[in-house]
Amino acid sequence: MNISNSIRKLTYIFVILFVGLSGGLVYWQVVKADNVSATIHNPRRCLRENSPMRGRIFDRNGILLAESVPDNNACGGYIRRYTDPSLAAVIGYYAPGVFIPGIEGEYNAELTGNSGRTALDNEVNKALHKSPVGNDIYLTIDERIQKIAVEKFNEYNPETDSFYQQFFSAGLAKPSNKGSVIITDPHTGALLAMVSSPGYDPNKLVQTLGAGDYTYFNQLDKDPNYPLLVRPLKSRYSPGSTFKTMTLMAALDSGTTTLDHPWDKKSAAGPLFYQGREIIGNNLGIEQGYTKHFPITTEYAYANSDNIVFAQLGVQTGLDKWLEYAKKLYIGQDDRFDLPTTVSKVENADGTPLSQLQLATNAFGQGVDDMTPLQMSMVDNTVANNGVLMRPMVVSKITDKDKNPLQTIAPRS
Repeated sequence: MNISNSIRKLTYIFVILFVGLSGGLVYWQVVKADNVSATIHNPRRCLRENSPMRGRIFDRNGILLAESVPDNNACGGYIRRYTDPSLAAVIGYYAPGVFIPGIEGEYNAELTGNSGRTALDNEVNKALHKSPVGNDIYLTIDERIQKIAVEKFNEYNPETDSFYQQFFSAGLAKPSNKGSVIITDPHTGALLAMVSSPGYDPNKLVQTLGAGDYTYFNQLDKDPNYPLLVRPLKSRYSPGSTFKTMTLMAALDSGTTTLDHPWDKKSAAGPLFYQGREIIGNNLGIEQGYTKHFPITTEYAYANSDNIVFAQLGVQTGLDKWLEYAKKLYIGQDDRFDLPTTVSKVENADGTPLSQLQLATNAFGQGVDDMTPLQMSMVDNTVANNGVLMRPMVVSKITDKDKNPLQTIAPRS
């Protein structure tokens, strides 16, 4: 009897140990398998059969923008190659074990084949000791337009711009390599080209990071001109008179004004005061003889960027209604883009309501307005698309390595 009890206890011990061992194997080989494979402390992650053949990235016309090429010195035997470094702000870069920005990061699961039907196929590949294969991504970017955007951005110089030769604007702008270009299709929301300057060389970055050399990355990271910053999506600027478009949309749609509404000389040129502060900048060139006849219309005030008229339009539209239209354009909230963006704002950071003076100055793009270039393109696109704002997008479809479509992303409002 005592022997039977001892055998039974021993059996229980073995069962408990077996269950614990099985649970540990399931946890590490199934639940935490991807984490174990990816950690930089795992030397097997760089074996070719464990490293996915990362998917390619193409433009809207099938022009290759990014691919993995053989490199015996690279982890996994492949290194990323980018055909157009000017698109680094969109595509980002990929090197094992480091932060991955841009499309490379946001669509990492797709590019490594760890999502959808391809993920199941790659589990079979792993069992057969074959290299996993990632999916290809097609962007809305048009490489032809991108090259033109880069060329025009680089050749522009305010010292040769006739506008800055005028007496009222001379000396207001200096040559600089800092800036953004964003070109979109207003009818679909598709991003066609984007420039963020100064930028960086993604090929040099992946080569150095892949070799464990952070010299170039640290140089970029400490550069006071912030070449790693994606200015079109992440930087906010005072929009100035370009924001009059938003105020005009709100005023017209709410019935506050019409394009042919008359403004006499005082209401169009001032003086105009709110809370004891004068609004300046009628920009009508009255003293120079550019505007000789009054009344002018709202359309004329918009064409000539009249701050006096637009301050009144903002106040007459009313704070709640003006903010309502701003929010319809996704100002102050997530803009639903495929890449991370900074939220634009038109309200006080501390949450206090806008004063009448702030509303007046916000209405013509000053005040506390703070916009990203992407946000301003959305404002303009709404007008160009007859009042319908399309969701901004940069990914158009995802295919497997044989170009069979896995997902097609349709434009949507």
